[in-house]
Amino acid sequence: MITRHDLRHAGLTGLWFMFLTFPLVVIKINPIEHTVHWRWSNMVWIGVVSFLASLTIRLVQGRRRTGENEKQQSLLQTSVRQFDLLRRPAFFRAALITSSVLLISFPLFFSSYQVNILTTALMYVVLGLGLNIVVGMAGLLDLGYVAFYAVGAYTYALLHLHFNLGFWMVLPIGGLLGALFGLLLGFPVLRLRGDYLAIVTLAFGQIVRLILENWSEFSKGPSGIANIARPGLFGLTLSPEATITYLYYLMIGLVGLTVFVVNRLQNSRIGRAWQALREDEIACQAMGIDKTKIKLSAFALGATWAGMAGVFFAAKTTFVNPASFTFIESAIILCIVVLGGMGSIAGVMVGALILILLPEYLRAVADYRMLAFGAILVVMMIVRPQGLIAPKRRTYTLPSTHNPVNSSDVPASDR
Repeated sequence: MITRHDLRHAGLTGLWFMFLTFPLVVIKINPIEHTVHWRWSNMVWIGVVSFLASLTIRLVQGRRRTGENEKQQSLLQTSVRQFDLLRRPAFFRAALITSSVLLISFPLFFSSYQVNILTTALMYVVLGLGLNIVVGMAGLLDLGYVAFYAVGAYTYALLHLHFNLGFWMVLPIGGLLGALFGLLLGFPVLRLRGDYLAIVTLAFGQIVRLILENWSEFSKGPSGIANIARPGLFGLTLSPEATITYLYYLMIGLVGLTVFVVNRLQNSRIGRAWQALREDEIACQAMGIDKTKIKLSAFALGATWAGMAGVFFAAKTTFVNPASFTFIESAIILCIVVLGGMGSIAGVMVGALILILLPEYLRAVADYRMLAFGAILVVMMIVRPQGLIAPKRRTYTLPSTHNPVNSSDVPASDR
């Protein structure tokens, strides 16, 4: 049955198509005679056809909607069961073993260029997991995360330049300095939330970049610092291809360490406190959780991984300058967390691989790759706004008062 709402929607659709196609189907210019021909009949046909097509589609959808509700519900239940299978430990172990084998054997089957790209993607995995602590778990919007990344990179560059320190000695120092700067950022923003927190963290990132760019006596200014040493391997001299492979395996080790630590933090007492802070800050404080310590720990631990990733970045590129630490880097890392699923470790890893590898492999359509990249993000946010792999929320079910639990079903220790 055709309703007034259907007719109005179809009419608006016809008018919209007439407006969009007006320059193409109505106006015809003759450049030789310098005349313009107005083809109004074409616009009428466009309006009629689009009106009828929209009305037909709405009628078909209405009939299908009434007949497919039960079918959709059954399909939804089936998909939920299948998705639950993906969360089983056996499936997780199989996926972990398969992905580990593929990552370890990757340099054996692909070129050094492909290995270098994947190394960069794994570096962003570490950055995404670090920001996931601040944004995904604690719910603190940080738009200046790239500042801690820059701190780690310049820590290695400056210590190698002035004191000739190596990669392995500077790596923990970069993490500690990143945590220190995280605390310096955390203290002024303890009472800020939402947009105000985002503005302050954004300003912090810009301040760090401008200091590095203008304090030439300290950071060598826009020219940057070059000839940074790569990580050593027992004093051996490696070829360029072997160096790329060595950096790749080091990055795999750092990713594994990051995943292990972040997973343990997420399931620990402090991780549950972060989640409580994310859900409701006032209720979190009312439950006796020290809001100051929880926020500072989130900023410090998140910045630690950014500092170590910065040290690795300096060792990988052997050159750093302030142009590598702009706001767009913070935006990309934040997109990784949001696209993968805030609070989800596996989701952040998948999101980092997609956002970093996709633009590289779309170079064949260089004129349109950023357009395709943006369109994919928009579609993803519309279709699945919770992210690719949404974190599973823990639920606790209490026995109903109307259906009391049998004492035989309760463990002996709880009777």
